[in-house]
Amino acid sequence: MKRKMRWILDIFMTMALLFLMGYHFWGEMAHEWAGAVMFVLFIAHHILNGSWYKSLARGKYTPVRILMLTVNMLTLVAMLILMYSGIAISRYMFAFLPAQGGMAAARRLHLLGSYWGFLLMSLHLGLHWGMIWNRLGLKPGKQNRYICFTGSLLIAVYGACVFIKRDFLDYMFLKNEFVFLDYTESKILFYLDYVALMGLCIFITYYGSKLLKK
Repeated sequence: MKRKMRWILDIFMTMALLFLMGYHFWGEMAHEWAGAVMFVLFIAHHILNGSWYKSLARGKYTPVRILMLTVNMLTLVAMLILMYSGIAISRYMFAFLPAQGGMAAARRLHLLGSYWGFLLMSLHLGLHWGMIWNRLGLKPGKQNRYICFTGSLLIAVYGACVFIKRDFLDYMFLKNEFVFLDYTESKILFYLDYVALMGLCIFITYYGSKLLKK
């Protein structure tokens, strides 16, 4: 039952993550509601995976385990930044809270958290990609593995092009503090781009962890 709840939770978190990146399509209020849902899902995710924290002091730290710990901790930091900054700049859901100032700093933090958070959560997803395939009952044979790898590589290449085209590096390091939002672009193409970018991150950590194991 607990495993099934984690599985459902992860699906909804992935959907919420993609929805949040399409802020300009749905408006500020919908974005805040989705952010609040993501906040609740994130807390539930950590409660259901509380045993992971208890195991940190036990066992040997292999390269794969170090990679997983690093990605998980950075993801946690990015999400906490997003939660704080999202509440600070809220104009609807948390508007009842007294204004504390520092709005410009909170907006910068939200920009950082958004772009780093998307990539880190996607990398985190890649670390569990093998488990996801097993849950779906998908265990490709040797020949099909080559086909899967080729398909994954093509998606990763497309994702790398998206990373460059959408100026992720500029936003990740605040070289540009004003995100260009094209309100006329196709929603389908936008989300294809972001799914491909997610695919790139999954490819890096899934196959990277396999190399580390060897």
